[in-house]
Amino acid sequence: MDKSILNKISGVAVETEEEGYRYTLSPDERLFLLSECLNSQSLPESEQNAMTREDPSNIDYKDLEGAYAFVLNHRGPSGREITRGEIFGTCNREIGILKDLGILPDRVKEIDESNYDAVLYSAIDVLEPRNNVGVWKISLSNSQKNANKENRLIDAYVDGDTGKIYEFYVRSSFSWEEINTDELMEKWRTYMGLGKPEIYIWENPLLETTPYFKKYVFAGNGEEKTIVTVGFYEGIHELFLKISK
Repeated sequence: MDKSILNKISGVAVETEEEGYRYTLSPDERLFLLSECLNSQSLPESEQNAMTREDPSNIDYKDLEGAYAFVLNHRGPSGREITRGEIFGTCNREIGILKDLGILPDRVKEIDESNYDAVLYSAIDVLEPRNNVGVWKISLSNSQKNANKENRLIDAYVDGDTGKIYEFYVRSSFSWEEINTDELMEKWRTYMGLGKPEIYIWENPLLETTPYFKKYVFAGNGEEKTIVTVGFYEGIHELFLKISK
């Protein structure tokens, strides 16, 4: 048998991808990674935007400050991720699920490409670049500044693989007293496939931009945890669930 294969060249088709192998992260690990990447954005906006314009394939991870980076993905979806042509439909599907679960009000409108911007980012563990999460940021377009924002999604971060909505800001006609934060958090964490959180007592509530909020802590990476906040801006009737500071 050895003689039958010696001095002969044979080929086998294999799947190749530019981004390389991506480790399978648990929902809690994905949440933690994205949270850390969002919180690492401490540069002035002009410098930060300059960094995110860099092609991820040209980034020298050793030169990035900190352990996490949130960078604009110029190459587009790798084949596993939701494409730009799919993201608006996917986001509307997930908005419908969140409304059915009672996380979002039924009055929240669907989004469309004419009124919203969608940008694909990569949340990367700089020390272990194979650990990364593709994320679509959905935002009401700047051209809609004077439009009626009631019952509309303002911003959201959407998982590039699953379409799940990590973080959202939405306006509708309700009050903080109507929001059961523990119930909302339980529904959202089940929807995301996360473990059970604990209530987080923040030592300096004055750092939050509204007095109406409640924080929860999820398992993260080892001893490090992820803080998730449910809050409300009273003047503009905006409910938010955020994983960033």
